[in-house]
Amino acid sequence: MSAEGSRRASGRAGVREVAALAGVSTQTVSRVINDRPSIRRETRQRVLDAMDALGYRVNNAARALGTHRTRTLGVIASDAALYGPSAGIAALEAAARAAGLWITTAYADAADAASVSDAARHLRAQGVDGIVAVAAHARTLDVLARVADDVPVAALHAGAAAVAQREGAALAVRHLVALGHRRIARVAGPARWLEAAERDAGVALELTAHDLAGGPRWEGDWSAAAGAGLAASVARALAAPGGPTAVVVANDQMALGLMAGLRARGIAVPGEVSVTGFDDNPDAAFYRPALTTVRIDVAADARRAVAEILGSPVPSAPPAPVLVPRESTAPPA
Repeated sequence: MSAEGSRRASGRAGVREVAALAGVSTQTVSRVINDRPSIRRETRQRVLDAMDALGYRVNNAARALGTHRTRTLGVIASDAALYGPSAGIAALEAAARAAGLWITTAYADAADAASVSDAARHLRAQGVDGIVAVAAHARTLDVLARVADDVPVAALHAGAAAVAQREGAALAVRHLVALGHRRIARVAGPARWLEAAERDAGVALELTAHDLAGGPRWEGDWSAAAGAGLAASVARALAAPGGPTAVVVANDQMALGLMAGLRARGIAVPGEVSVTGFDDNPDAAFYRPALTTVRIDVAADARRAVAEILGSPVPSAPPAPVLVPRESTAPPA
């Protein structure tokens, strides 16, 4: 076996071997590894091809000593079993990879300041270049501002992107009003969540815009079980004189549970009450009835968060939300 083949097999190829194979200096290899500017595209590719051919692996810890960057983003996530947070984490992974970064995730109870603080300190100990909060509470951002004040911090569905949350909820109300509904109730998400607050505000503002008082308001924890648990209360409201003819639900999973609970009580959706969701999760089209919902561009929001961490230009306005009409809404009976 040749010396080059032996090094490749043993994984001991170093910068000198990469430089020799690529026909460049060791300084050029170092600049490519550390993403320095002013490297010609052809030269950079030649070095990367040599690294691949020799099985050279970058030592991130060693690189961080020279650049003070690990090219890793920290992610603090809550309730990752729910569709929204899990979709956010997946979108951040893709956005980070597109920017040449990796992510490392720490899970925390967003309602518990100590839990968020521990997660932030864990990520800081790994030398992350920034931290993104998924499924954040207002308290989450307050804690991060104290514990991680020396690294950039961003949050999904925050800042300018919060407009999409409000406008998406308003779209659901607008759709119901266009169908002829005037008595519209709502199931909000947990109040401490930033996303829940924005969606709830969007519903309230749109009802006001149409001079509608709105129907009863309930609050759930995002889960299908919460929606099912509210079905009895919703059924009583529907049966009352002047009761609602439609319910705007803050996410698809609660809408699924609510529709199942109403069906168990003999209440037809949309024959007796229309129901909307939010998120357009991959199963929403297969609910029975298929769920009218709102889709937001989570991938674009993830790219915005990564750009904020990197100090790159950020689009001034997020993509507009989209209403996805399906079978769970119809004109009032």
